[in-house]
Amino acid sequence: MRRWALCVATLLALALPAVAQAHPLGNFTVNQQAQVAISDGRVDVRWVLDKAEIPTFQDRRLSAEQLLGQVREEGRRGLALVVDGREVALREVAAPRIAFLPGQGGLKTTRVELTLRAPVDGPSRVELRLQSFPDRQGWRAIVPLAGEGTAVRTDVPSGDPTDGLRTYPQAILGSPPDQRMATFAVEPGDGTLVAPPAPGEPAQRSEADDGGSGFAGVFAQAAAGEEVLVFLLFAALAWGALHALSPGHGKAMVAAYLVGTRGTARHAVALGGVVTATHTIGVFALGLVTLLLSQYVLPEDLYPWLTLVSGLMVVAIGAGVLRSRVRAARRARGHGAHDHDRWPHHHHGHQDHHHEHDGHGHSHGHHHHMPDELSWKGVLGMGAAAGLIPCPSALVVLLAAVAQQQVALGMALIVAFSVGLATTLIILGLLVVSARGVSGRLRIPSRVIATLPAVSALIILGAGCMLTAQAVPQIV
Repeated sequence: MRRWALCVATLLALALPAVAQAHPLGNFTVNQQAQVAISDGRVDVRWVLDKAEIPTFQDRRLSAEQLLGQVREEGRRGLALVVDGREVALREVAAPRIAFLPGQGGLKTTRVELTLRAPVDGPSRVELRLQSFPDRQGWRAIVPLAGEGTAVRTDVPSGDPTDGLRTYPQAILGSPPDQRMATFAVEPGDGTLVAPPAPGEPAQRSEADDGGSGFAGVFAQAAAGEEVLVFLLFAALAWGALHALSPGHGKAMVAAYLVGTRGTARHAVALGGVVTATHTIGVFALGLVTLLLSQYVLPEDLYPWLTLVSGLMVVAIGAGVLRSRVRAARRARGHGAHDHDRWPHHHHGHQDHHHEHDGHGHSHGHHHHMPDELSWKGVLGMGAAAGLIPCPSALVVLLAAVAQQQVALGMALIVAFSVGLATTLIILGLLVVSARGVSGRLRIPSRVIATLPAVSALIILGAGCMLTAQAVPQIV
């Protein structure tokens, strides 16, 4: 067994590419930055746009010139400069630049830079509004720079930890800035700037990534014919298994569900199968939305709704499990009281015989009143809830497969990825089921064992409430 484990570990090490990510903020993001310098007689603004893989893929039908024209129009319309209460027009003073950089899975990312300027005369208060692409998620920051012949004060953090949206600080990836307006107090001076420092340090690069990162890197290798397909399918399966170990993905819910419903090994395997099917279908459905309906529905806008549906499903399942546990406990107490009432009617001479028989009867009664209430409807519901939210990396692989006309290859890798994800959940479920047999040999108090299903139901209910609470603010 040790030799087999060593072989599997070696294959995993060879199969898995180095972990990196083209866009730490996600493959859906549209990131923006406006650097502003206020000088005596002018305001200079450098606007940078960084589109991740999926928004870039959605622009695939546009030529570089057409895309640049659209971005320039959106950028100029979204940038509003107000000087002493009066809006001032910003005009381009240098040729705009556009570049398509390597991203994950062989997809591209888009980078656009605009250099703008507005003439001003002795400003005392300057306001810059950044309102381009208002509905897209991503990094949005206004960065003040020192000008010439002025003394500027602002509450907006100075410094650029992203190096012009080329790197992203690891420390604040969880809550990226969403700076849509900045105000500046301006006086004549020697080119000074007073502003708080910017938090975070550069940690993860987004430019010049080779695309060989994570699950998307597996597809890039397969599309380039660099490895044997079977080996890459194994790598995709391994990435799915590792992905299931990351936060979320229903691990706690599935484990608690099997405990709360007294599930069996067959139920654990069925749950994993439903998760596989649901996750695969979800990826393909979201891919169709991205390909056909992106003009009307942004794919990233669907994730909060999927999270909400998943959360509500889990709440309903948890409430159902808790209700069944409460009813079973009441029936068990009623059965015990009924046996106690019958006891005095038996002859004393038969007490030992009755006690032995009652112990046997109690076992049957317990099995009758505390049955395995796990229905296949419940299995389908929990499996669907656990696999309902597609992995963005799998969506990137699907879109890359469409872009490179290798749809069959992409679908095969996505199925393998989903199977790997479900394998982790199945193993976890089997461990949970087998742990019940171990608990009997360990002589765990019966009261503790009796309360586990109810506690598990509360865990399911709490997990569903957390998912729902997470989704509601993003929708509202």
